[in-house]
Amino acid sequence: MAEDEATGRLAAASLAAGDPMGWFERLYTEAERGEAVVPWDRDAPHGLLVEWTTERRLTGAGRRAVVVGCGYGRDAEHVAGLGFETAAFDISPTAVAAARDRHPGSTVDYRVADVLAPPPAWRRSFDLVVESMTVQALPAEIRAAAIGAVGELVAPGGTLLVIAAGRADEEPTPVAPPWPLTRVEIDAFAGAGLAPVRVEEIQDQSGVRRWRAEFHRGPIR
Repeated sequence: MAEDEATGRLAAASLAAGDPMGWFERLYTEAERGEAVVPWDRDAPHGLLVEWTTERRLTGAGRRAVVVGCGYGRDAEHVAGLGFETAAFDISPTAVAAARDRHPGSTVDYRVADVLAPPPAWRRSFDLVVESMTVQALPAEIRAAAIGAVGELVAPGGTLLVIAAGRADEEPTPVAPPWPLTRVEIDAFAGAGLAPVRVEEIQDQSGVRRWRAEFHRGPIR
């Protein structure tokens, strides 16, 4: 089955049932049975993440990171490889189990968690928060809450990196996910005391518009 067909079918069924995030578990379950393909499954961490960490010569010794909507764990393993004490979560138990299986012996703390209600102990606890292509898979009615919840994970002095597909304000919203983010939605990550450092609009090799946006929370004074 085509990637977009499975995604569209499952997302539509979840939305119709009033369960806007239930399709993630259904997709991963079907993928485990060989009945669907997870569109964002990659053999390597996201290129825009790797480029960003390489340019900054980023090291994480003594610092904590979290990867939002980690899926099969490629981005989380990259961040852990930089020396961060890394947590990674997904709402799909099947995805989390698969991530653990794919990375035996990993130092990453893979957990099942909801981006709308992450563990209270995580609030403002991470020096680096990576949000790569998760919010774009959420419908408009819960997107603002997800953006706010992601920002609340960033510790004082910490950084949030957002990677997402992008669209212009005048472009129509696609029927099925992903629903690319507008500049207004990217700017919304600057809530809850975060300040934008750099917002890049990038066209990748396939011609897809991408956002890579960095935000920072000032230290406690």
